[in-house]
Amino acid sequence: MLSVDIIRQLGNFTLKAAFKSNGLVTGLFGNSGAGKTSIVNMIAGLTKPDRGLISLDGETLDDTESGIHVPPHRRRIGYVFQDARLFPHLNVRQNLDYGRRMNRLGYDAAAENRAVELLDIGHLLDRRPAQLSGGERQRVALGRALLAKPRLLLLDEPLGSLDEQRKADILPYFVRLRDEASIPMVFVSHDANEMRRLATNVVILKRGGVAAFGGVEVLPNGLTAAS
Repeated sequence: MLSVDIIRQLGNFTLKAAFKSNGLVTGLFGNSGAGKTSIVNMIAGLTKPDRGLISLDGETLDDTESGIHVPPHRRRIGYVFQDARLFPHLNVRQNLDYGRRMNRLGYDAAAENRAVELLDIGHLLDRRPAQLSGGERQRVALGRALLAKPRLLLLDEPLGSLDEQRKADILPYFVRLRDEASIPMVFVSHDANEMRRLATNVVILKRGGVAAFGGVEVLPNGLTAAS
C-alpha cells in the first residue's frame, strides 16, 4: 500500500495532499500546477515534504517529525519521465542495462527477455535513441525502469510529449504492463481518457489539494482536467 500525507510550500502555493491506495495503478489527475509532479518527486525521494509522512508497503520513506528520509537510491522506486531521458551515446541494449547496473543487481537474462518481449523492443536493441520515435524511446525508458526491479513505478506524464497517434500506439503497452507485470504504478496525467484506460484508483488534485479519490468513476466527463 502507498500512503501519502504531506504538506509542502511551493513558492506562494501550498501543496497539501493525503491519500492511501493499494490499487495496481494509482492515477494522479489534475491540471498543470495542481501538484502532481511535486507529489511524485516526494514519493521518489527527490524532494522532501515540509511536514508529513510517506510510506510504501509498511516501510516509512519520509517522516518529518522523526527526521526520516530514505534517499532515492534506497527506495527501489522506478521513475519514467515525460522525456524518456535515455543516454544518447548508448544503444538500446545498454540503456536497458543501466538501471540494473546502477542498482548493483546481477544480470538476469530471463528478466531482460521478458521486458523486451513485453514492450516489443527486440528489434530496437542495437539502435541509438536518436534513431527511435518518441513512443519507442518511452518503451525503452519503461524497460530500463523495469529491469531495476522496482517495487513501485512512477510514470510522470509519460505520454505527454507524444502526438495522438503515438499515444494510441504506446498506451496498450502500459495496459499490458499493468495486467502482466503486476508492478504497482503511480500514473500522472491530465488526460481523462488515459486515466480511464490505465488507472485502478484516481486521486483528483485541484489547487494543491485532493478534491476526490476513488475509482475511475470520479473522473470528469471531459477529456482533460477541469480548472
